[in-house]
Amino acid sequence: MIHKSIHIDYCDCYSKKYYYYVASLLFHMTPDITFDDIGSYPLPPDITRDWIAQAAASRQEDELLFRTIVLSMQQKIEAGVEVPTYPQFQDMNKQFLNIINDPKRTEEPLLVRESDAKILEMEAITTLAGEYRARHGEALKIRVCATGPLELYQQEFGGTSYSDVLLTIARSIDRFVKNAISHSDDLEVVTVSIDEPSIGINPQIMHADEDTIKALTIAGQTAQNHGIDTEIHLHSPLNYKLVCEVPSINVIGVESAANPSYLELVDRSDLTTSDTFLRVGIARTDIFGLTAALNEKYNTNVWKEPDRITEVVTRMETPDVIAGRLTSIYRMFGDSIKYAGPDCGLGSWPTQDMAQQLLNNTAKGMELFRQGR
Repeated sequence: MIHKSIHIDYCDCYSKKYYYYVASLLFHMTPDITFDDIGSYPLPPDITRDWIAQAAASRQEDELLFRTIVLSMQQKIEAGVEVPTYPQFQDMNKQFLNIINDPKRTEEPLLVRESDAKILEMEAITTLAGEYRARHGEALKIRVCATGPLELYQQEFGGTSYSDVLLTIARSIDRFVKNAISHSDDLEVVTVSIDEPSIGINPQIMHADEDTIKALTIAGQTAQNHGIDTEIHLHSPLNYKLVCEVPSINVIGVESAANPSYLELVDRSDLTTSDTFLRVGIARTDIFGLTAALNEKYNTNVWKEPDRITEVVTRMETPDVIAGRLTSIYRMFGDSIKYAGPDCGLGSWPTQDMAQQLLNNTAKGMELFRQGR
């Protein structure tokens, strides 16, 4: 069963004074919030995205491809990410559509065969997971990310609305998740994330609410059946109430570090009523926004000055700043928060060193928060 946190409503208490007393006690308890990350990560300097795409398609250079993935995954683990997502270097849509659209790997149009619904990165980190178990005596906890059915549908069919096609794509995504969950005994899938960045942003998504709910329910069904937390990763929480109606999704991701006003759109009572939790962003990942501030400060282009661009992680997104954000968000949502980490992926960041430092700062910020600063 998926663990649900205890929530105390005002009506459960004898008086308003008693309610605030209990709330203050809860605030000083160590909150059960897990540090995860979204997935994408900068490539090493000698590897290009074109090469990644070619290697993933041909499977002729798995040794170098897998080593690239593993070394980056190790950086996340060493930075202190408690439930890391395998590094995502592939295009989030093509990674799944290339398989779903391949007649040799489908049993009917757009329905991938279960034996072919494989996430390459899971295979890549299998050996690393075995080594992790040998050292730590336990499975490596990970977060699995799959591009959502509405996002894939929109990429293929745009604004047209064919509910049967949408639901077929959702079944395919569920099969990818099913294989990921059962991939290796040395890997423990703690969270499955359904990535739907266009919901609430792209007006082309024209599906009826009931079709959206059905599709997301199907995509998260196997994870729910296994008692695994299923998150939806959104770039805007505008339609969060609709997600609260999806029975197989119990965590909503909000990019709240760069956009703290997003949290004003979320009513905690909606989360409580639907037994839904939050995954909150506590470290900014909008690298172009961050560097724009530095450009203005120094009247220069910091992308050409490595010493100055590193101020993003040495003076801007520091552990203290990150801890302060989580403290503020916790005051608003308390035990409705289940996961926290960077807003989004770090694939556009200039170097792996900077990306790892942001993850390390986030780990330290969470530790400060847990210690009550």
